[in-house]
Amino acid sequence: MSLTEKNKSYTGIVVALTIIINGVIALLFLMPKSDKFAHLDLTFLPLLNAVCNSFTFIFLVAALFMIKQKNIKAHKRFIFAAFTTTTIFLVSYLIYHSLMPDTHFGGEGIIRPIYFFILITHIVLSAVIVPLALFTLFRGLSMQVERHRKIARWTMPLWLYVSLTGVLVYILISPYY
Repeated sequence: MSLTEKNKSYTGIVVALTIIINGVIALLFLMPKSDKFAHLDLTFLPLLNAVCNSFTFIFLVAALFMIKQKNIKAHKRFIFAAFTTTTIFLVSYLIYHSLMPDTHFGGEGIIRPIYFFILITHIVLSAVIVPLALFTLFRGLSMQVERHRKIARWTMPLWLYVSLTGVLVYILISPYY
């Protein structure tokens, strides 16, 4: 398979996954909530989400450090670890938000606009990071080193920001669960 064919192949996969993931998340917030599962105690899931985001952040920092040391093997392992914790987060997030009522931030004063700035930038960049991370991964795995580096310069800081702000959002909203 030529490089062009590989690019077309994974481009379709990335586009499909991006539409599915972002579409399902959008639907969760547009669909009416049911109290059919109100008896379930899923209050541990937001903490699990924050833990997953914390580990994702740590794994990404480690991956960045490893690639700066030119240790490609360790870099790949940390990237796969980051994808793993991100996937666990995503599954947990989807379960929680599909079954539980929304939690509203109750903070007042200066913390309120700070919280909403963090939340809104987190949400927007979360949608953006899905295709960026997948394209970066596929380019790295297919040994398109220059193309991988070019997109990784954007992906890494954005993914770090999304991971870190995910934890901050949890810390700020956790008193209201």
